[in-house]
Amino acid sequence: MPLSDAELQTLAINTVRTLSMDAVQAAESGHPGTPMALAPLAYALYHTHLKHNPADPHWPDRDRFVLSVGHASMFLYSTLYLSGYDLSLDDIKNFRQWESKTPGHPEVGHTAGVETTTGPLGQGVANAVGLALAERHLAPTFNKDGHSIVDHYTWFIAGDGCLMEGISHEAASFAGQQKLGKLIGFFDDNSITIDGPANISCSDDAAKRFDAYGWQVLHVSDVNDLAQIDDAVAAAKADTQRPTLIITKTVIGFGSPNRAGLSKAHGEPLGKDEIALTKAALGWPSTEPFTVPAEALAHWREIGPRGAAAQDAWRKQLIAYSKANPDDAKEFGRRMHGDLPAGWESALPVFDASNGNVASRAASGVVINAVAPKIPELIGGSADLAGSNVTTIKGSAAVQSATPAGRNINYGIREHGMGAIMNGMALHGGVIPFGGTFLVFADYMRPAIRLAALMKQQVIYVFTHDSIGLGEDGPTHQPVEQLASLRCIPNLLVLRPSDANETSEAWRTALAHRTGPSAIVLTRQKLPLIDRTKFGAVSGASHGAYVLADSASGPPRAVILATGSEVEIALKARDLLAAERVGVRVVSAPSLEIFAAQSAEYRASVLPEGVKRVAIEAAHPMPWYRWVGDSGAVIGIETFGASAPYQTLYAEYGITAEKLVEAVKRVIAG
Repeated sequence: MPLSDAELQTLAINTVRTLSMDAVQAAESGHPGTPMALAPLAYALYHTHLKHNPADPHWPDRDRFVLSVGHASMFLYSTLYLSGYDLSLDDIKNFRQWESKTPGHPEVGHTAGVETTTGPLGQGVANAVGLALAERHLAPTFNKDGHSIVDHYTWFIAGDGCLMEGISHEAASFAGQQKLGKLIGFFDDNSITIDGPANISCSDDAAKRFDAYGWQVLHVSDVNDLAQIDDAVAAAKADTQRPTLIITKTVIGFGSPNRAGLSKAHGEPLGKDEIALTKAALGWPSTEPFTVPAEALAHWREIGPRGAAAQDAWRKQLIAYSKANPDDAKEFGRRMHGDLPAGWESALPVFDASNGNVASRAASGVVINAVAPKIPELIGGSADLAGSNVTTIKGSAAVQSATPAGRNINYGIREHGMGAIMNGMALHGGVIPFGGTFLVFADYMRPAIRLAALMKQQVIYVFTHDSIGLGEDGPTHQPVEQLASLRCIPNLLVLRPSDANETSEAWRTALAHRTGPSAIVLTRQKLPLIDRTKFGAVSGASHGAYVLADSASGPPRAVILATGSEVEIALKARDLLAAERVGVRVVSAPSLEIFAAQSAEYRASVLPEGVKRVAIEAAHPMPWYRWVGDSGAVIGIETFGASAPYQTLYAEYGITAEKLVEAVKRVIAG
């Protein structure tokens, strides 16, 4: 006898629950409770409300879904497999195993249908804000009368932990101010954390909090009531001026006779006996693990034809759009594919003596405004420091609800939120986000930087006030350890240019670098423009390090490596040593990561074997020991700074040509 609609829905929902508990049990680790609780929401979203096509996870106008509670990854994997994405039952069985498609937390680019890498709580909320912001920016940029090719929603699920983390406050406040009406979030209100009831650590009124941020707040009293979910989604879509948070009551570990509603359902397998009891309580037809009833799978797979039809309708609309707006259609395709426009490099400025003796932050501002007309997808701002970071695109509006196609984003004093929002924008595609703050405040956004690097997303950080050279603001604002710590992050390019022309080169590198984020590190103080023709040098900044000025008297007896403002000091030391008939080579090394990736032959041409090396940088010396070796030396800073004019600070901390000369003589005498 065929199942009724209600019975079929229940079977489909319970398939998510049983797959989740079985996968966690097989892996002997994981988080079964939240997938078990949220299974009805998985069904409601993927089977009914999301616009998506499992056969094409990269369809540009698909809805985006973010599981901010990344530890509940089996919620997503079960749903993606059942929906027909490129994920097999064997992949579910290999949950959390080496090289499986189902790692412990969702990873973008690793599993079909996963939109962003989540796990660190709250990051997904901010990613969703960025995804929604990118959609809202692109829609008026490309949609024309009668043709809507950018029109989709962004959805997320957050838990108690996500809303406790400070990043959710930053991102939610920003989203409310921006009136992101196509952002819909669900708060999994299960009142449980690992340590016990949520109220032992947090008694927030989430509804009042999000209402104060400018969100529409709705309620679902029982996640198992699909009609309530449907009504809430309809109300969310009806409010086009506010993002929506749907506070959804759930029971963690739903169905488990002895674990439901308890912390023990959160982060450990239920155990074989409890799984058997749970399946019996759910009326499950089999005790065998990883059972997928044919009726349930067929019901889930109904998504495929509907999704294909929706995408086909969009494709036909795109064809009509292309005929009516051929140039715009070509531009849309280019941007969504991630290609830079032809000839963009010709816009990069070349500085000379008339305009190049400036702080590198000022040079960066010139570069941004030179390339912005050529690269319309470049969009950014700063954490309330646009004037100091010099990040404003002149002649462009601010990104606000009334001017969504603007290109200047006022992130406010929200570094962490800014970083994760930019990640969401990059993940969406069609934009290249950049964001500025002081280098010392990279610490406030480090988790988002790390995730951008892990996801290999093209995000550009403009970090100014890069050393004790910022002067009187003192040690709270003077970065010491930040360069070293940023250089430790895999896939992150750190670029610290020595003058205006290297700054232009740094931007060239960052804009062309599509497989990860870049940090452009810039001075507050003025830097002299280096006349490379004086040394017969051609900038090799694209190689990470290059010979800027060689010994004028035979083979060099030592090599001096420097970055940023210290390159000027290195050149002065070279002159002082030359007066004493000591020939040295000066190497400018704006990016140690790029230099390390060069061939052994190139690296040896810059740093010849057997020649002593001394590095100088107004920062922690740690990264340089790799390059100077046991016989070399590093001049750096291993203490916090102080409040004084920067000239005084450089002298007091020994970041001087004279100290560099002493160090060179020491290693040569060695």
